Amino acid sequence: MADQDLDARGLNCPLPILRAKKALNTLTTGQTLRIIATDPGSVKDFEAFAKQTGNQLMESAEANGEYSFVLKKA
Repeated sequence: MADQDLDARGLNCPLPILRAKKALNTLTTGQTLRIIATDPGSVKDFEAFAKQTGNQLMESAEANGEYSFVLKKA
């Protein structure tokens, strides 16, 4: 269970990342953000975003054309 959820379905790059960045700014260190996206490119985008920002990508999954990610704020 994440501390906050973000629905990014129907959004294309770079909007899922931008919305996630904005949502992470409202969290404190150690809290988690769960993102649901439909853009296949979001898989690589969130991997790169985690590396660049120092936030931890704790989970990445795909089911029925939806991609879910859990980021832990650094």
